[in-house]
Amino acid sequence: MKLIRIKAIARKEMLQVLRDPLSLGLAFVLPVMLLILFGYAITFDIKNISTVICDRDKSSLSRDYVSAVIESGYFTVAGRIDDETQVDAFLDSGEAKVAVIIPVDFSQNFRSNKPAEIAAIVDGSDSNTATIALGYLTAINEQFGRSPARHGPPPIDVRSRVWYNPELKSRNFIIPGLIVMIMAIIIALLTSLTIAREWERGTMEQLIATPVKPQELIIGKLVPYFVIGFSDTVLSVLMGTIIFDVPI
Repeated sequence: MKLIRIKAIARKEMLQVLRDPLSLGLAFVLPVMLLILFGYAITFDIKNISTVICDRDKSSLSRDYVSAVIESGYFTVAGRIDDETQVDAFLDSGEAKVAVIIPVDFSQNFRSNKPAEIAAIVDGSDSNTATIALGYLTAINEQFGRSPARHGPPPIDVRSRVWYNPELKSRNFIIPGLIVMIMAIIIALLTSLTIAREWERGTMEQLIATPVKPQELIIGKLVPYFVIGFSDTVLSVLMGTIIFDVPI
């Protein structure tokens, strides 16, 4: 192999890319579009879950619990009912995804250190949303169980600390993976199209007639797309940090 022939093929390929609007679009516009589209469309964060509240206790403590559920930011009150038999109507109609039922003896049991039960009925048609909603309610219950209104210390004091992505935003997990997937697709597409275009334009026969060896042709064609791929990766990382606030 001779370096001068590899440089000539690489220069030819780079000029061909710069003169081809389709190749430039695939190289720089498509990754940006895919990253923005998937970055906003793909998310596992679930908020504003429509919830129906059935407070049969009607005490200050039960109202505090309902406020804790609402102020968490994950649940939105779709209705308040007095009879738990009305829950099915809300869930069947789709007006609510979650129903929280507070029994009449909730505050009494809570203050006397007895098991204070709360019923949570979740629409299981969307298993992912149902699982996440139950997780939210479990966390709220654990936090509320440490309330000063409950005499005595909690049996177990659990303090979880997440160092990376403390808010558990799915975007911080998804965007880095998207960058890898998009780059793999775009670069593979560009490098495969370059050989196909040589046959379509009839220039492959001219290259075969030259002293260029097969390995020199492959390396010379890969060099420009390596530079393009590296530039796309830097662009994607900058977009992830600036637009989506992903900590890199």
